Amino acid sequence: MQEVSTWEAVLLGVLALLLVFWFRPGIKEALRQSQEAENKDWAAALIPIAVVVLFVILLIVLAKS
Repeated sequence: MQEVSTWEAVLLGVLALLLVFWFRPGIKEALRQSQEAENKDWAAALIPIAVVVLFVILLIVLAKS
């Protein structure tokens, strides 16, 4: 696979910055709503993440066998 040339890296960086600025109002609103939320149910997010991590570890172990 070929390396990315300088102009392509610059273009990708500019596109990434444009995406950040484009989504910034939505990100700020989501952060504000999450700080104002009364019910901060972290288990609802952490349990699926833990299941995925364990599944990936299982796949790595099975691939080494």
